[in-house]
Amino acid sequence: MPSLPPLLGAHPDAPAPAHPHAATPDPAGSGAATSGSVGSGSAGSGSAGSDSGVFDDALGDTALLAARAEPPCGRRQAFRALLRATRDDWDRRGHRVTVLAAQPGTAALAREWLTADPRSADAATLHAHALVRHALDGTGDPGAARTACRAAAALAPADPTPWLGLLLLARTLGSRHATHRVFTEIRARHPEHHHAHHLYIARLAEAPEDRTALPEPDDHREPYGAHPVYAVAGKAALSAPADSPLALLPVVAHAERFRVLAATGRAPADPDAVAHWAGPRARQALSTAFDWWLEWEHGDHPRRHVDLNHLAHAMCAAGRPAEAAVLFRRIGRHATRAPWSHPHQDPAPAFHAARGRALGTS
Repeated sequence: MPSLPPLLGAHPDAPAPAHPHAATPDPAGSGAATSGSVGSGSAGSGSAGSDSGVFDDALGDTALLAARAEPPCGRRQAFRALLRATRDDWDRRGHRVTVLAAQPGTAALAREWLTADPRSADAATLHAHALVRHALDGTGDPGAARTACRAAAALAPADPTPWLGLLLLARTLGSRHATHRVFTEIRARHPEHHHAHHLYIARLAEAPEDRTALPEPDDHREPYGAHPVYAVAGKAALSAPADSPLALLPVVAHAERFRVLAATGRAPADPDAVAHWAGPRARQALSTAFDWWLEWEHGDHPRRHVDLNHLAHAMCAAGRPAEAAVLFRRIGRHATRAPWSHPHQDPAPAFHAARGRALGTS
C-alpha cells in the first residue's frame, strides 16, 4: 500500500520521521492542516488577495503577529505578555503557543525563561511545544518532548495546551490508542478544543473501515464503505453547543478520508474527478456546515480560517462555485496548506487555481 503523505502541516522540506504514520503536525492548525496567509490582502476584506507564496500560521492574529515581530532582545517579554493576556481562552492559547513554538530560537528562549522562572506554566508550556516541534521535524527527541509536556501539565492542571503537545506527538508518532487517550484528557479540560478535534479526526481517518457496518445509501458513490470517522465527527458536531465551530467537523472528516483514500490509490488524486463529495451524506454535511457558517460565523475565533478553507475546498469539489466564491472572499489571503495539499498537491497553486475558478478570475 502506498504510504500516506505528510499532513497536519508537514513542511515539504522537513525530514520525514521514521514512524509509519509520521508526519509533521500543524503547528497552528488544522489539525488537519498547516495554516498560513498567502498574499497581501486583508482577511475578510472581500478581496481575493495576491500571492506571495508564503503561508503564515498566525492567520491574522494581530497580537500574535506583534509579539512574533519583536526583536530578539524583547521577544521573551513580548511572549510572556501575550500568553498572560490569553489566559484561559484555550483555543487561542493553543493557537498562539503552537505558532510561537515554531519560530526559530523559541526552544532556547523558553528554556532560559523557564530557568529564570521554574514555576511559570507559560514558560514550561512554550518550551514543551518547541521541543515537540523539533521532535516532529526530526531534529529533537520525542521522549524529551513528552517529558516537558507532562511537566508543563503538572504546573497547570486545568490547561489543555500541554496535552495538545502530547496529542501532536501521539497523532504522529503514537498508536491510535495513545492518540485517543490524550484526546480524552484534552476534552476533559476543554470539550470543544478545535485543534485537538482536527488532529483526532485526521488520525481516525487512517483507521481501517468498519466492514461489519451496514452500507449507507450513498456507498455506491464512495468506494470505501462505512468508516468510523464520520460517526465520530457527526457526534462531536451534534453534541457541541449550537454556536460551536465543531459544526464543521464532518466536512473535515470527509476531507481527511479523501486524503487517505487518494494517498493509498483507492480514489483519484483529483477531488474533482471523484464522487467523494457527491453522495447524500457529503451533500448534507456541506449544506449543514455552510448554513451554520452563515448563522454563526465566529469572526474572532483564532482558527476560523482553517474551517473556511476546508469548506471552500469542499464546495469546489462538490461543484458549488457560488458558495465557494463567498468563502474565498472571506478567507482573503489566509489560505491554509490543508486541505489544498491533499493528497500530494502543491497547496499554493491548488488554492489559487480553485479560487480563480470560483471568482472567475482564472
